[in-house]
Amino acid sequence: MAANRQKDAHEKIMLGGLVVKAGLRNDNPAFILGVLLTAFEQKDNEKLRTAMIEKGRKAFEK
Repeated sequence: MAANRQKDAHEKIMLGGLVVKAGLRNDNPAFILGVLLTAFEQKDNEKLRTAMIEKGRKAFEK
């Protein structure tokens, strides 16, 4: 049970780090959630998904 909480906490910290890396630290939380929900709605669009993965890889290299 403690291991599950620890894993959950680690995932949340990692996801928060992605928000910071994207430059959205100070943005309205509703905006950030809206962006994520829009991405979720588009996740089956393979062309867009491929483009977003590439964009993310490049951002990690910075």
